[in-house]
Amino acid sequence: MNDRKRWRDLSPRQRGRIRLAASVQLLLAAAAWWDLAHRPAAQVRGPKWLWALVIAVNFAGPVLYFARGRATTTGQSA
Repeated sequence: MNDRKRWRDLSPRQRGRIRLAASVQLLLAAAAWWDLAHRPAAQVRGPKWLWALVIAVNFAGPVLYFARGRATTTGQSA
């Protein structure tokens, strides 16, 4: 019943795709965490600690942070 493949059972192409996806995920998360750490709290929608947890969720977390977590500033006074 266990149909899961082990790493050694994967083809070189499949291993390469998994490595690529993991690299993209790690780079996205690192960029989002770096941005969150260097962005003032006033420029983040919601608590920073919550966004730090959200970023840890695979591809969706960092993308969600970049799309919704950062407050937009136009540089103009209202």
